[in-house]
Amino acid sequence: MNYLLISAAGKSSGKTAVSVGLAAALCRRGMKVAPFKKGPDYIDPMWLSQAAGRTCWNLDFFTMESDEINACFDQARQGADVVLVEGTKGLHDGVDVNGKDSNAALAHQLGLPVVLVLDARGITRGIAPLLQGTASFDTTIQIAGVILNFVAGERHEKKLRAALSRYTDIPVLGAIRRDPGMVIGERHLGLVTVSEHMYGQAQIDRMAQLVEQQVDIPELLRRTVITDISPRPAVTPSPAQLTAKVRIAIAKDAAFGFYYPDDLAAFGRAGAELVPFDTLNHARLPAVDGLFIGGGFPESFISTLAANQTLQRDIRDFIKNGGPSYAECGGLMYLCRSLRWHEDYGEMVGVIPADAVIEKKPVGRGYARFQPREAHPWPSINGDECPAHEFHYAQLLSLPGNTRWASSVTRGHGIDGKHDGIVYRNLLAGFLHQRHVAANPWVDRFVDFVRHCS
Repeated sequence: MNYLLISAAGKSSGKTAVSVGLAAALCRRGMKVAPFKKGPDYIDPMWLSQAAGRTCWNLDFFTMESDEINACFDQARQGADVVLVEGTKGLHDGVDVNGKDSNAALAHQLGLPVVLVLDARGITRGIAPLLQGTASFDTTIQIAGVILNFVAGERHEKKLRAALSRYTDIPVLGAIRRDPGMVIGERHLGLVTVSEHMYGQAQIDRMAQLVEQQVDIPELLRRTVITDISPRPAVTPSPAQLTAKVRIAIAKDAAFGFYYPDDLAAFGRAGAELVPFDTLNHARLPAVDGLFIGGGFPESFISTLAANQTLQRDIRDFIKNGGPSYAECGGLMYLCRSLRWHEDYGEMVGVIPADAVIEKKPVGRGYARFQPREAHPWPSINGDECPAHEFHYAQLLSLPGNTRWASSVTRGHGIDGKHDGIVYRNLLAGFLHQRHVAANPWVDRFVDFVRHCS
């Protein structure tokens, strides 16, 4: 099998486009690609999943223990010919100053060779010390090769290759020219999702074509072959509960789509059937026992969401009548009185007495931790501090002073810098994104809550 972790010297080097293009190019060769993404990101995995035709899984040191990372990796790579992990930021970047949560640490833990994508804009001979420093900083990591990205032309490429040949022994596996086809559009929260991209699949096909033309794929495969990686001791997931099934509506559309595949799988193990609905096109909420609205980009669909008043009314009635509900980030904004972004304004569901406004700069960004408070509606987890993450430009205005808070934020911003999780009847809504892991089995708790309320 082939294994590789695609990393860089720093962020914005084009890792995602190269990873997506390579995954699609390998699939076009008849290979089965198992994609992974380091960190908590939602959007890159959407592109990788579509490119590979296979679910992309997140590997995240902050929310997962090492054995959970190993178990996820070992399970999701089964049946693949190529395992491709896209890193985040640079090879040695991370929260921990000792590098325990870096891309290099993940490569070391999983035994993965690294292919570096280097941004060649505005650099020639200097590419050599940049690569030397990145490669030699941690000599336990195997650098399989480098792909030069954003190359200006043939003359630029020759200079880059000459410098690397003279000063390093790391092979150049490709040189990708500057091309609009290798650029995925961005917005305030990062890349545009593949479902929103005007030509999503066509863009993936174009990236695959450019990678095939400019990357030596046979040589890349030759340098990333590993006889096999022995599976580590498995972490046994919690068994399916022998309790009554519950039906939980889940918003899944272009406005709301930030969900982890292992979280969705946890709902089934907990005895819940997820019933998808479309906030943009469905007029009615399906008949369910619970409601889950995840993160996304409601600000990009304000007028459409505001116009769907029959669905808003169903959701409002469900929550006001005590229907157990959970909303994260974009879902929280959708449940407010109104949502404003620049000149776009629309009235939303209105069960949260506040107005959501999208600011020009991030309000909450990065890893977070929270401590459940007494008002938290779900079954207790003994008050343990839980890991989470947040990335939002929104703030809530005119929130009442008597708001009931489910959690105290010990790291991060949450809703007001101190708290997260607004509690209203049987609704919990906050900015923090949770992930179902050993340190925070939130899906089990929410499904138990839905079952208790039914």
